[in-house]
Amino acid sequence: MQIPLQITLRNIAKSASVEAAIRRRAAKLDRYHRRIVSCRVVVEIPSRHKQQGKEFVVRLDIKVPGSEIVVSHDHNVDLYAALHEAFDAAQRRLEANARPIVRRYTDNRPKRLDLAAAET
Repeated sequence: MQIPLQITLRNIAKSASVEAAIRRRAAKLDRYHRRIVSCRVVVEIPSRHKQQGKEFVVRLDIKVPGSEIVVSHDHNVDLYAALHEAFDAAQRRLEANARPIVRRYTDNRPKRLDLAAAET
């Protein structure tokens, strides 16, 4: 990442373990897209009244050259499950964003090998 990770916790007590979990998952995103410019993570508990449990909302804003990937995920009860599902969704979106470039070059390689074999 070119710009440091930004973590915002809203309506949640600041916790070193939550921030460490977010930093671990964000560091792994570089495996799926090498040109991530910035990543912003917002974790919040909405101020809506519910009968049971807490609802956690995780929002990821990831900027890559040419586009911005936004993932928003809600999960009841477990904050770590919400983080896991949101980062998995971001991973899939990053892979989908990077795939057309990979396909463009891999499709040409077998043709070049066939042409080289035909020439000899």
